[in-house]
Amino acid sequence: MADSLRDALRAPSAPVALADIDPRGKPHAPGDKDATKEQMAADGAELAALQERLYAEGVSGGSRRVLLVLQGMDTSGKGGVIEHVVGAVNPQGVSITSFKKPTPEELRHGFLWRVRRAVPAPGMVGVFDRSHYEDVLIGRVRSLATPAVVERRYKEIVRFEDQLAASGVTVVKCMLHISRWEQKQRLLARLDDSTKRWKFNPGDIDERALWPEYEQAYEAAIERTSTEANPWYVVPSDRKWYRNWAIGRLLLETMTDLAPRFPAADYDVDAQRDRLIDEAD
Repeated sequence: MADSLRDALRAPSAPVALADIDPRGKPHAPGDKDATKEQMAADGAELAALQERLYAEGVSGGSRRVLLVLQGMDTSGKGGVIEHVVGAVNPQGVSITSFKKPTPEELRHGFLWRVRRAVPAPGMVGVFDRSHYEDVLIGRVRSLATPAVVERRYKEIVRFEDQLAASGVTVVKCMLHISRWEQKQRLLARLDDSTKRWKFNPGDIDERALWPEYEQAYEAAIERTSTEANPWYVVPSDRKWYRNWAIGRLLLETMTDLAPRFPAADYDVDAQRDRLIDEAD
């Protein structure tokens, strides 16, 4: 394709208006649902090969790593992305952190304290299922922090992500963009399936009443924290198959640019082969 998917999904410059981005859109999709799933399988194999090289790099002293940040309203598909996209690579090279309600210990520290502790190690692909952005999303919508504190946190996040980039962390920030109607269908599906009811929280219906406020909070967060080094990508997510392919492709484009390589052997290969051949059985 002529343009990269990163170019197509990169969040627009301020002002950001999510209402102008179609949550059922499918920019650069390689075809219909079946064709896209087929392409996703091929992309997954390529991504797994690149991840193996990145992991080998890290084991050998390299500092580079990738951090996938997933943010979105409930049912937007963060778990599905982890299963279908991240699940395509070797789990040995993946670290997944799910940020829940802060514990009493975490509340005694700055809001980025627990996040810094979860940054992936060299060679790893890290995944944040929710992230440091919770503190400027819920904090703003639920008035858990004052407007001044929220504004300060935007700046702290930008500095933090700049520090990550400087230390070899490539951050891929994805906002999983779904419609209110689609969320309703997914919540109903959970209630209708006895094997999915454990995922349902009655509080999700209460949060739906705040949909406009959440939309504004996401727009503000994207505007304040999407930078040249660490841009946001808005991924249409009403179609699960497109969402999964798109995020996999964003990772693949990112890893391809990193071009990790297997480290050269720091020993005489021929000498070690001769040792094995000459070894008494």
